[in-house]
Amino acid sequence: MGHPERVIDGVFLGSEAVAAGLITWGRLRGRTYRRIFPDVYAPADLRDGLRLRSLAAYLFARDRGGVLGGFSAALLLGADCAPPRASAEVLVERYVRPRPGLLVRYGTPSGPDVTTEAGCTVTSARRTAWDLCRRLPPAEAVVALDALARVGRFRPDELLHRRVAEPGARGCRSLDAVVALADPRAESPPETRLRLQLGAAGLAPEVQYRIRDEYGFVVARVDLAYPEARLAVEYDGADHFTRNRRERDAQRDTTLAAMGWVTLRFGHDQIGAAQTVDLVHRTLLERTTAARRAG
Repeated sequence: MGHPERVIDGVFLGSEAVAAGLITWGRLRGRTYRRIFPDVYAPADLRDGLRLRSLAAYLFARDRGGVLGGFSAALLLGADCAPPRASAEVLVERYVRPRPGLLVRYGTPSGPDVTTEAGCTVTSARRTAWDLCRRLPPAEAVVALDALARVGRFRPDELLHRRVAEPGARGCRSLDAVVALADPRAESPPETRLRLQLGAAGLAPEVQYRIRDEYGFVVARVDLAYPEARLAVEYDGADHFTRNRRERDAQRDTTLAAMGWVTLRFGHDQIGAAQTVDLVHRTLLERTTAARRAG
C-alpha cells in the first residue's frame, strides 16, 4: 500500500512545487489545495484572511518587482488596522492585471521605505503610514497612524516632514488633521476608534492613564480615563473573554472601585454605537455632580 503524499504547508507556487517533484498538476487541481492567484496555491483547509491573501499576493508579484504595501504591509508589520475582507495590496513597477482579492498599485519603494517581514518585502511602517493616511477617511487614517507609529516607533508628525520633502503628493492636505488626532499610545484600533468617538462628542479622554495609590505606586493603567471624575473606560477585545482574563479584570475593577473609581467596559460591537457615548456622558455627569456635592 502506498503512503499518502505529504500536504505542502502554507502558500506556494504551483510551478515550483511541480518542478521540484513535490506534487503533480493533477493533485493541485483536486480538493486538497485551492488556487488563490494564478500559480499560487495553499492547502484548502487554511483559514482565509488578509494574512493568507497577502502572502499569496507577494508570491504572485515577487518576480514582477512586487512589494507588499497598504493594509498587507501593516498586518505583517504587526499593525493590523484593515477593515474586514480587505484586499491584499502590492506595489509593482509595471502593469499587473488586478485579480479578485488583490489591489495593485504602482511604485518602486526602496531604501528605508522597505523592510522584510515573514519572508516578504514590505513597505516600512513610515512609508505604509504615508500611503494609507493620504487615502483613507480621516478616522481610519488616525487608526492606521496610531497602529503604525506604535510598532514603527516614530512620531506621527514625521508625516508632515515628509510632506515638505514631497510637496503635491496626492491626499497630503488632510494630514494635518490626522496627525493632530493621532496618539501612538493606543494599543489597538478599536481603542483608537473609541477615543475618536468620544472626542468627537466633546468627551476627549486621557490615553493609557496610570492610576496611582496614595503612596504614588501605579495600581493600574487603563485605556482611557477621566481623572477628575475617576472614570476609567476600557476596550475589551477577544482576549478579555477568557475565564482567567475575566477574573483578572473583575479583580482590578474591584481594586479601583475601592479607590473611588468606576470602570466602564465596551466590546467590539459597542464601538461606534450612540449608546456608548450616551453611557460615558451620563456617567461623567453623575460622577462630576457627585464630586462637586462632596466637595
